[in-house]
Amino acid sequence: MYVTNQRMSNQSLRLRFGLGEDKTVIASQVIGAAKEAGLIKADESETTSTRYARYLPFWA
Repeated sequence: MYVTNQRMSNQSLRLRFGLGEDKTVIASQVIGAAKEAGLIKADESETTSTRYARYLPFWA
């Protein structure tokens, strides 16, 4: 079951869509598009590093 206010990362997005580790670029593009559309925001409480970035829904 997917919880809508749970933090998301590149890895968790790939797992959710069943993408392999070789598809990190695609997951990053999806995350970038969602950020640009205002659907998610960076969780700055975790880290400022893009490698370990976590994202939250815009309403969280």
